[in-house]
Amino acid sequence: MADQPRIADDDRVLGEPVAVYAAGALPWRVRSGELEVLLIHRPRYDDWSWPKGKQDRGETMPECAIREVREEISLEEPLGVPLPATSYHVTAGLKIVNYWAVKVPPSAVVRPDGTEVDSVHWCGVEEAATLLTNPTDVLPLRWLAECHRRSELDTLPLILLRHAKAKPRGSWTKAEGDRTLAASGVRQAAAVARLLAAWRPKRVITSPWRRCVDTIRPYIAASKGKVKVRLDEKLTEAAYKRRPEKAAAIVPKLFDKRTSGLICTHRPVLPTLLKAFAERCEPGIESELPAEDPYLTPGEMLVFHVTVEGTPQVVAVEQVKPYED
Repeated sequence: MADQPRIADDDRVLGEPVAVYAAGALPWRVRSGELEVLLIHRPRYDDWSWPKGKQDRGETMPECAIREVREEISLEEPLGVPLPATSYHVTAGLKIVNYWAVKVPPSAVVRPDGTEVDSVHWCGVEEAATLLTNPTDVLPLRWLAECHRRSELDTLPLILLRHAKAKPRGSWTKAEGDRTLAASGVRQAAAVARLLAAWRPKRVITSPWRRCVDTIRPYIAASKGKVKVRLDEKLTEAAYKRRPEKAAAIVPKLFDKRTSGLICTHRPVLPTLLKAFAERCEPGIESELPAEDPYLTPGEMLVFHVTVEGTPQVVAVEQVKPYED
């Protein structure tokens, strides 16, 4: 849905400093063919809203959204498509809230924490629009409903990750494939793992060179055997230089798996992989991809949201960095 803005169009906030950053989600499900969303009731304000909360120090926005949903309603599901951010004024000043869609499977248990949230309510889109206390909360709801209408709401994430910061090439005297992460890269890799937990890719394909393997190692360790890992020589700089088309072929194969996935590779390989992803993008989405070297900074990633229904197609993309101390 590249033809619509992803933030509220409100001239009052242009240039105004942001006092509060927050994040949350719109939980959704389809029941008897109808889209339903989950509202929460907050006794402190006696209002109906979405699960959300303030960003903690050391968090990215996706991590904040996942944490708040878990704390308020005990729901632990990966983030789906990004929704428009909302803006409004609170006592401290301007508040910006970033939202994502979150699919709630039938087996999931939704339970209010009893303090910040005392009850929840599943309802249709039109009922939700009338119940929401803050009018700005309707904006992401309408976007979510439109995504559903266009069969672009039910998605899975495919992630392209550049390895964390490595030790300088010029100072490395051993084999290039053995070059390790710098101290800052080790911290970056830990932050990457925390960020990846927002989407939980189930399949990881990585260059076998050490700096890539060490980047995804903390995420793999945290997954406790729930992630399938494949080392692919075609993603190394050396193999890519000889046969770049071999690396490009990994992307459509990952789409064909129809499961969440991650590719971890090196800066020189990125433009070819980006071109392969662009070929699977809905018209207009490809313009959101980085087009200039270095494409991604160390530890930075692109999250491609791919449709589940029909032919897999990218309908949204996010470029995100892990939080670095």
